[in-house]
Amino acid sequence: MPIPVVDGKTQMAGLGSPDIWSPKLLVKFYAATVAGNICNTDYEGEIKKQGSKVIIRTTPDVQIRKYTKGMALTHQQLAPGKEELEITEANFWDFVIDNIDAFQGDINYQNAWTTDAAHQNKIATDSDVLSYVYAEADVANKGATAGLKSGDINLGVAGTPLQFTNTAAIDIITSIRTVLCEQNVPEEDCAIVLPFWATQRIKTSDIKEAMLTGDKVSPLRNGRIGMIDQFEIYGSNLLTSVVDGSGVKAWHAIACHKSAISFAAQMTESQVLDKVESTFGAVCRGLVVYGRKVLKPQSLVDLYIKK
Repeated sequence: MPIPVVDGKTQMAGLGSPDIWSPKLLVKFYAATVAGNICNTDYEGEIKKQGSKVIIRTTPDVQIRKYTKGMALTHQQLAPGKEELEITEANFWDFVIDNIDAFQGDINYQNAWTTDAAHQNKIATDSDVLSYVYAEADVANKGATAGLKSGDINLGVAGTPLQFTNTAAIDIITSIRTVLCEQNVPEEDCAIVLPFWATQRIKTSDIKEAMLTGDKVSPLRNGRIGMIDQFEIYGSNLLTSVVDGSGVKAWHAIACHKSAISFAAQMTESQVLDKVESTFGAVCRGLVVYGRKVLKPQSLVDLYIKK
């Protein structure tokens, strides 16, 4: 029988047991992450630790003035501005691999669990980014009176979330495009992140006609939503959801140009300690530091929706 283990510790060794242990780990499913697709990482620089800052220079506005023949010219003095992306967040993992389990097992637990740690860190980071950014959207890019020029586009507001139905899906997406166009946001490099129930409603909307996406086959056949009105559509289970004041569950979906959100991360520690106190085993641990900041609120939309 296996060597006894103290209460609270996991017995993984099957040596001498009539049970047959598969040498393969059960496939584990992870939440889809999107931050790497919707954020820009242009300013990562050389991050050393939590508390570091990445300095981002911004382009000043050049004044365009009326000219009259013979007038004396006055020169505009330009100076670049700056934004600071501070590395304020940190995630870590720290787990023990008991020597007995390592010697008696037929699986490389260190590799498998370190890989899992990397996936779990992506999920934790994605959740943090998505929960932070929606509130930073420009005031003209949210609420029931969105639109910098029009001021009459409904994107949902506390108390009355916008109902995202299959019949309304395309109209909502094109309304988001209008909101961004009124902010002079370029059409390329734009994305929308929706809860998966909303992406399902897109698939059963008028977009099932392939001509609307430009694809050779409809999304009902190939499972891919693709581009809609120059937006790449992503599904996520990590968007912030709340119980609205009206009593229904609502989600803060987002749409953005890639210039809107800047993200920078660095693994600053990755250690395997072969000898540690209190146990015969190795400790695997890692530390990842990161920062996220909305640099262009006018390129970010908060879409407040319900089923």
